[in-house]
Amino acid sequence: MSVKNYYKVSGESIERLRQFCPRCGQGVFLAEHKNRLTCGKCGYTEFKK
Repeated sequence: MSVKNYYKVSGESIERLRQFCPRCGQGVFLAEHKNRLTCGKCGYTEFKK
């Protein structure tokens, strides 16, 4: 997946479409799976409800 799919640009504002990893910080996005969000760098997992 390319970086352009992580952001939405409208006019002069930029919106992030994915969450950042709380452990790794800015710049490392969480991957969206069917039932969880996962960081590929540190392995952090957050289950969806």
